[in-house]
Amino acid sequence: MSDDSPESIAEESAQQAGGLGEVIPAPLMPAWRQVEKVQSFRRTHGEKYVGVLELLTALTLTGGYVWWLLIFLGVL
Repeated sequence: MSDDSPESIAEESAQQAGGLGEVIPAPLMPAWRQVEKVQSFRRTHGEKYVGVLELLTALTLTGGYVWWLLIFLGVL
């Protein structure tokens, strides 16, 4: 017996979809390949990549707050 719930239909459709590579015009394929490389990188290293970006953002914001504090206190 098949499951006709919206979730199962959506999952089956997603598994059957071939992606945008099938509808991208030939002149745009080099650009699309670059997008696919980025997507592949994110699938492979997504957790680490996001963690590193969060760390860099936190360090940058902390540095900016310290800089502002030093200026405000007249040290600089």
